[in-house]
Amino acid sequence: MSEVPETPGPLSDLRVLELGALIAGPFCGQLLGDLGAEVIKVEPPNVGDPMRTWGQGLPVWWSVIGRNKKSVSLNLREPEGQALLKRLVADADVLIENFRPGTMEKWGLGYADLAAVNAKLIMVRVSGFGQTGPYAQRAGYGSIGVAMGGIRYLAGDPDRPPSRVGLSIGDSLAATFACVGTLAALHHRERTGQGQVVDSAIYEAVLAMMESTIPEYTEAGVIRERSGSILPKIAPSNVYPTSDGEMILIGANQDSVFSRLCDAMGNPELARDPRYRDHAARGEHQQALDDLIAAWTTTLEADALLARLEDFGVPAGRIFRAPEMLADPQFQARESIVDVPDPRFPNLKMQNVVPRLSATAGSIRWPGPELGAHNSEVYSGLLRLSQTELADLQRRGII
Repeated sequence: MSEVPETPGPLSDLRVLELGALIAGPFCGQLLGDLGAEVIKVEPPNVGDPMRTWGQGLPVWWSVIGRNKKSVSLNLREPEGQALLKRLVADADVLIENFRPGTMEKWGLGYADLAAVNAKLIMVRVSGFGQTGPYAQRAGYGSIGVAMGGIRYLAGDPDRPPSRVGLSIGDSLAATFACVGTLAALHHRERTGQGQVVDSAIYEAVLAMMESTIPEYTEAGVIRERSGSILPKIAPSNVYPTSDGEMILIGANQDSVFSRLCDAMGNPELARDPRYRDHAARGEHQQALDDLIAAWTTTLEADALLARLEDFGVPAGRIFRAPEMLADPQFQARESIVDVPDPRFPNLKMQNVVPRLSATAGSIRWPGPELGAHNSEVYSGLLRLSQTELADLQRRGII
């Protein structure tokens, strides 16, 4: 893996203040920072974001979600801290927060308060249930949003209770939609000079991923159920065993691709069988078709199977974990995983910036910094505070 060359990025003229903690807000800040924005992470003095201690094995998660950010400490519960934040807002383009709705207003930092300081400010608010509605004031972790948004019900095998997806997908989806909303609001501001609020709710971000499940119910009375490794009526698309004990995912549900799969199997007439000749027919005979394919894949070792499927233009692949990703030539060729110098973890690797832009690529310029590492730069440089003032604020627990 090679280091990513540092580039300014397309958002290098933007200043973002990131408040809040954990994932739902900070991942939005990570995305903006990856694309070049100056992201100033505001954290409680002495404690910081809990993400600083998260990670299995070692606390490496902060290095990823805190990358490209400047860290300043600031006690927003104190009037002096609130006043300092407003001074930072005066020269900011975006403010991200993911506190429980009402918290910012309690501190005198609601949108009306901040817009009075900077009318062009984009305030990005990520929460469990959004800023309005009867559930707005509830605590709303990502797992609850995933459950209420519909993914949890569909995850897992049909004969078992719903499974949790092994990632904080609800938080990350809400943060991603928050980023999309931020860019749209910035485009609107460019045309009108007007700031606004971006309101991203975790449950709605999950709901947005639910494909046709709502109209399937309202129009046909169908409630989509857990289906394990398949999608009902989408066939063939499953994992299949090989002679050397691997499981290979094959996706050949499109008619033309299924025909190529039949050729690869040495059974071209299968594509003309009335039970399998089109999408609807294959959906009705999904299990029987999977059994036929599995009987064939078990005659081949995984490498031979993948090579044959590639020769016939059939999408297929292994199911990767971190070790396989690091070793894979596609990941290596595109530098999908890169080395990031970090004084705490000398061999640190992490996923690269997504998406890729041909003219104004984003970059990972540094990993998550130490708490308050940029206090002097930000407070002295932007707010013109003296070292004496900084020392006094620190002594009194304001920064």
